[in-house]
Amino acid sequence: MSYRDQVKYLEFLRKCEHKFDRKEAEDFKMFLKMQKDEEEFDSVTMKKLKSLYDKFNVPVDRSKYDAFFKKKETEQN
Repeated sequence: MSYRDQVKYLEFLRKCEHKFDRKEAEDFKMFLKMQKDEEEFDSVTMKKLKSLYDKFNVPVDRSKYDAFFKKKETEQN
């Protein structure tokens, strides 16, 4: 993983910080301190950050909106 991914994950998680439980909040504070020191995360730390990101970044199921955007059937002669 790159430094760029690390920054992207931390920026997203800042928006979700109010949803964290105690352990997640402690880990997040540790990530921010490491980021402030301009350290690139090791593989174990990056794995923890990625798992936290995946937990809160749930993709939207867009199939439920298909009913609103269906094309009208045209009459064929």
